[in-house]
Amino acid sequence: MRRTNLYETHLSLGGRMVDFAGWELPVQYPAGPIQEHHAVRQAAGLFDIDHMGQFELTGPDAEAFLQLVQVADSTSIDVFDARYSLLTYGDGTVVDDVFLYRLPERWLIVVNAANRDKDFAWLSAHRNGFDIALTDISDDLYMMALQGPLAETILQPLVTADLSGLAARRAVETSVEGEQALIGRTGYTGEDGFELYLPADRAVAIWNALLERGRDHGLLPCGLAARDSLRFEACMPLYGHEIDAATTPLEARLGWVIHWEHDFIGRTALLKVKLEGSDRRLVGFEMVDRAVPREHYPIAVDGDPIGYVTSGMKAPTLDRFVGMAYVSAAYASIGSEFDIMVRGQPKKAKVVKRPFYRRRT
Repeated sequence: MRRTNLYETHLSLGGRMVDFAGWELPVQYPAGPIQEHHAVRQAAGLFDIDHMGQFELTGPDAEAFLQLVQVADSTSIDVFDARYSLLTYGDGTVVDDVFLYRLPERWLIVVNAANRDKDFAWLSAHRNGFDIALTDISDDLYMMALQGPLAETILQPLVTADLSGLAARRAVETSVEGEQALIGRTGYTGEDGFELYLPADRAVAIWNALLERGRDHGLLPCGLAARDSLRFEACMPLYGHEIDAATTPLEARLGWVIHWEHDFIGRTALLKVKLEGSDRRLVGFEMVDRAVPREHYPIAVDGDPIGYVTSGMKAPTLDRFVGMAYVSAAYASIGSEFDIMVRGQPKKAKVVKRPFYRRRT
């Protein structure tokens, strides 16, 4: 099992370590995942996310290559933009969801930990005919996230750039504690915040500096459990749950990511789904009967199966039992009701608007 450079630091903070995609990572710290969740919503939380993969793309054909292998319009991405996108197979299903950073003279592609090797192989398989260089720099570049309404207040004294002028989904190359780094105003929690890309050998020092700076602001180190509950409330998809190699972006309600005017891999298959519709849709639901809707629970109407739960829990911010699920298109409209089969017993639920949580701006 792999470990990040912060492994010993997590142990010293009382982190409970678990296996996640082949990495030994903290699922929670002594404060517990609920307190960590609330800290991010009300103040700030610090996450070690170095298990994620980072690829560097350079060369004169880099933009054209990206036009082929992912669904966003790479020609519309300005320098220092950060853009959410998808890699899709020829049948329109999802290879992975990624973030693209356009930087001076290069691109940074951020991928999910479990898909790092697969994504690199997929991209490499389509590089023929393009004058590019694709390099996996994951082991040299360290990734951590500072999220929450006080993230800027905590981070600003440690960096030279003026973060107040950094818009959402924009990035800046700056100095953090005297070390050159990339900071993106991005994240996976539904809150304002930043993702930091640093030299790996400086991870411990900068993590400790952030915790010290944030101590009086309510900053907590946060584990995988809080990261999942936060992204869940904001209805951000998680690969292996809401998206995978058996789902399309349109079923997952990610059509807004797709730029249809360029010929990316999977475009024809997805255009067919767009024109003819899909048999199922991803929905958000709230429990009417009191029950916890767990992943993979079947969904039925009058005993007939119509779908399954992809993610579900008692949302900490909302204090309600909610979930996301794939259901037959006929039951995907707001207000539709169906049964979640909880250990074989039907528990009533209804479709509600997504996301469950949206931060106040």
